[in-house]
Amino acid sequence: MRKPIVAGNWKMNTSLEEARALAGELRSTLSAYSTVERVLIPPFPWIVPLADILDGSDIVLGAQDCAVEDQGAFTGEVSARMLAPLCRYIIVGHSERRHIIGETDEVVAAKLRAVLRNGARPILCVGELLEERERGEARAVVERQLQSAFADVEAADVLRTVIAYEPVWAIGTGRAATPEDAREMANWIRDVLARYVGAEAANEIRVQYGGSVNADNAAGFLSLPEIDGALVGGASLKADQFTQIVERAAALRL
Repeated sequence: MRKPIVAGNWKMNTSLEEARALAGELRSTLSAYSTVERVLIPPFPWIVPLADILDGSDIVLGAQDCAVEDQGAFTGEVSARMLAPLCRYIIVGHSERRHIIGETDEVVAAKLRAVLRNGARPILCVGELLEERERGEARAVVERQLQSAFADVEAADVLRTVIAYEPVWAIGTGRAATPEDAREMANWIRDVLARYVGAEAANEIRVQYGGSVNADNAAGFLSLPEIDGALVGGASLKADQFTQIVERAAALRL
């Protein structure tokens, strides 16, 4: 059985003191839910102090992005090589990176390879714009993103990757996709990945839903056998809401 994974992406939020307080509270409230993999993904500057706070717990850290290169004269960049000793997971291809920063499929693929070669695990975000869904292109967009990301990746590394389906029109808008939308796309994602690793292995790959997930709607997604957790944005900044989401994931997969 695939182990659920609930990750909290704090984005560009929190002061150092707020981050410390939130991590400390979550260390306490999330300790009971070991059947769920719990990941906190703070801004870069808070990774080291939060590693100290979480030391000795089974809550792990992630990073929100990484550079394509491992080192060099790239002012302002942070490499997967730097992050891997502290972060089990690194997000690549988040919709805000694709559609605000302008990262192409090729850049996302290069970042995914950087994460893998440095021993961390990618959380690869895929998803369509509203106009693409309305034109009936949602599957084609996600297929293109997956094909680009995994074109030069060994099957064993595909299996190390978590896929986060995040319809762009549901990110930070308060408008979540329906559970049926998420179920349909999770099945499609595994169908596409079966071309790289075979159908049986593709069934082992974890697929999260991300996009305006909160304590009220999480159960509708987490109850689906096709969905293995959530990539949580704004609700992950509230300890009570994030804990409720993890609690639901644990209860629904008993």
